[in-house]
Amino acid sequence: MSIYYYVPNKSAILDGIVDLVFSEIELSAVDGDWRAQLVRRANSARQVLSRHHWAIGLMGSRKSPGPATLRHHDTVLGTLRAAGFTVEMTAHACALPFQGTSTAADVTEPIMERFHTDQYPHLVEMATEYILQPGYDFGDEFDVGVGVILDALSRWLPENTPNILVAAGRVKGRGVERPGGRGRGPCRVVRRC
Repeated sequence: MSIYYYVPNKSAILDGIVDLVFSEIELSAVDGDWRAQLVRRANSARQVLSRHHWAIGLMGSRKSPGPATLRHHDTVLGTLRAAGFTVEMTAHACALPFQGTSTAADVTEPIMERFHTDQYPHLVEMATEYILQPGYDFGDEFDVGVGVILDALSRWLPENTPNILVAAGRVKGRGVERPGGRGRGPCRVVRRC
């Protein structure tokens, strides 16, 4: 008896296993306090992944997500959108796992063909209004993410601590302002000793 009688290949087995792990993570509520919901979801994910630590590397590598995985991502996107985040800011917050424009389209379009658009409305919105638009490059999400982390860390510095920007951009107040205003380009905030 072959397992491939029930599933087409090893990739389908791995997709199913990842979907089972995602099904254990508590979904955030789309309405209510978005921050509390996402903290609860993060704590749930941490507990689930502590039981299934082997799944961490697999979760970001699958290109054929199952219904639990899609429901999970759609709910996180919906929570952020209901809180008032724009589609672009939601994309930055989630940093969807694509490597560039062609890869985003290569991965996104086949996934969207497998379900009705009303099943996962926030995923469809993200794909059609942001990811599949000309000029989208997931590589840009890295610079935005680094900027967000550094801006948040700079708030922990005492009020009288001078900040020096060591790369593109300049210090504005306590945060980092990047040339062009879109978070593009590497930057680094350091504390002067």
